[in-house]
Amino acid sequence: MDFLTNEKLTIVGAAGMIGSNMAQTALMMKLTPNICLYDPFGPALEGVAEEMFHCAFEGVNITYTTDIQEAFEGTSYLVSSGGAARKAGMTREDLLKGNAEIAAQLGKDIRQYCPDVKHVVIVFNPADITGLVTMLYAGIEPSKLSTLAALDSTRLRSELAKYFGISPDKVKNCRTYGGHGEQMAVYASTASVNGEALDKMIESGKIPSQDWVDLKLRVVQGGKNIIDLRGRSSFQSPSYISISMIAAAMGGTPFTWPSGTYVNNDKFQHIMMAMETVIDKNGVHYKMPKGSAAEDAELATSYGHLCKLRDEVIEMGIIPAIAKWDTLNPHM
Repeated sequence: MDFLTNEKLTIVGAAGMIGSNMAQTALMMKLTPNICLYDPFGPALEGVAEEMFHCAFEGVNITYTTDIQEAFEGTSYLVSSGGAARKAGMTREDLLKGNAEIAAQLGKDIRQYCPDVKHVVIVFNPADITGLVTMLYAGIEPSKLSTLAALDSTRLRSELAKYFGISPDKVKNCRTYGGHGEQMAVYASTASVNGEALDKMIESGKIPSQDWVDLKLRVVQGGKNIIDLRGRSSFQSPSYISISMIAAAMGGTPFTWPSGTYVNNDKFQHIMMAMETVIDKNGVHYKMPKGSAAEDAELATSYGHLCKLRDEVIEMGIIPAIAKWDTLNPHM
């Protein structure tokens, strides 16, 4: 069997819908034969493991455990969906305190049991904040952790394809930046539809201005729409995208959708947010988005919203003041 790597991949929250789908996706994509499923809820975890065994994948070593040390020791790659899921009527931000506390413990466990981890992908919301908290306590380099934000850009691609009644393959370079939430910045200036620049189509009226406003709203509320339709938060799309991210870090096809990454430059300081990124075997790398003045202003607003959430987590005492971050993580 040909796998991308033989190194250990640990899936945190494997008893949940996202986690169990991540496990199956990783096995189907043949990322590694060594996959460990971790979740503190033993019965459901065993059920997921049984399902994986019943798939009869060849050449794999699937293990499962409720013991964090056993799960993390020897781990080279880790993906975590191990937080509370959104329910009907909730925003990602409503999960802030509880999931930030989970992220803090996750970071401590990474530091203690797998400090040499090569890459971590954080899925649970609000992912920008949980990723930041995890990185801080894990003590790892910023290039070794990314968060699920690409889902917003893929939703923009989907909405444009549906609007024009065309194949999604004809919609190119869709980009959302900033927060993975309803404060995200949706960029029209990067995208094209059937080879035509999206922003020019909006200016010319091929997409009436109100239609564009409505389409953007469907993008930013894409997660809410899934909850309304299915009665639970999305799990198939975040599972596939997050495993594609970790596959890129393993040396597979580079992942080029925008991902959440740690940013600290002359414009945005001490924050995790979606940038123009590439994930490859050397980790996640970013460059600043370039858009219209209005789009860049939306991105600045999104950054301000993320700073507010970060500062709330500081006020809760979950993470220290920014000036003391380097005492926990010298890379930040």
